[in-house]
Amino acid sequence: MASNAKMWVAGAAVVIIAGGAYAAWSGNKSSDDKSDKTSVALVTDGGGVDDKSFNQSAWEGMKSWAKDNDVKQGKGGYAYYPSKTNADFTTNMDQARSDGFKNVYGIGFQLVATINEQSKKHPDTNYMIIDDVAKARKNTVSVTFKSEQSSYLSGVAAAKMTKTDKLGFVGGLQSAVVKTFEAGFIAGAKSVNPDIQVDAQYVGSFTDAGKGKTIASSMYQNGADVIFTAAGGSGAGVFTEAKDLNEEKNAADKVWVVGVDRDQNDDGAYKAKDGKSNFTLTSAVKKVGKAVVDVTDKTAKGNFPGGKHLVYGLSDKGVAITRGHMTSDAWQAVQDARKDIVSGDVKVPAK
Repeated sequence: MASNAKMWVAGAAVVIIAGGAYAAWSGNKSSDDKSDKTSVALVTDGGGVDDKSFNQSAWEGMKSWAKDNDVKQGKGGYAYYPSKTNADFTTNMDQARSDGFKNVYGIGFQLVATINEQSKKHPDTNYMIIDDVAKARKNTVSVTFKSEQSSYLSGVAAAKMTKTDKLGFVGGLQSAVVKTFEAGFIAGAKSVNPDIQVDAQYVGSFTDAGKGKTIASSMYQNGADVIFTAAGGSGAGVFTEAKDLNEEKNAADKVWVVGVDRDQNDDGAYKAKDGKSNFTLTSAVKKVGKAVVDVTDKTAKGNFPGGKHLVYGLSDKGVAITRGHMTSDAWQAVQDARKDIVSGDVKVPAK
């Protein structure tokens, strides 16, 4: 959707200008109090709202809240502004504000510097940064997640399901945020088997599916049979490689992928040599959509959580792991590990 040359929002054309990626609106600005509290614009990073990951989760949360509260897509309601490069962040936020949106959400840590600048220049607009901490101001709220916790559970699942004792981790950009996924995954796997091997590599991008596929191919060739991808749109390449390999195998000999941010079970459906199957072992879910709903709901009630840093983890169901296609033994091990984390008996490293 974000890659289309045009998208339509509430009957008004939203034109993606090459190199600038901004929205051109028609119509009059709504000035009623409800609109000021509920008009929300999401500014994505390069992944776009169809990345099957982080940005898509945020957009799905926004749409869910809007449906439940009878808020329409478009002017005075909600919309998204896709960024093809980091250079689009400021343009998109300026355009969103110009189009009358009173609440602007930056989806991803790469937007934090832009939000710091924008929140200082425009104190009458509310800003939220997801996956980083902005400068504490009355018009900013920061949201982060204990991704290491759900990643730890994914590591437990992978270690219980591997036949080779070799796992892979494919990250997007090397950053503090993505490193939490790697650290948690490795810790979880080694809690099951201290000698297990984990090959961790980074694409260097959240949008390069081709390189993601190449890295996954090398990992599978070297014996890994489970790969955890925390790479945004680049992770699509990991799924493509797993599908290509698995279609040449019987289902019992498949290689696995662990999804991220949202339930990626549907992305693992394929046809094995001996029938239909699925290679998404589980997904480490980061409930970005839940954060979008929570903050938007508070704001709509006149309680924008300005100046706060909200943290979501296992204990408040801000992160989770799906049942997926684990064996009963693996699922029980995951549930035991979850209890230990929530109780504090296990401290999961974040780096």
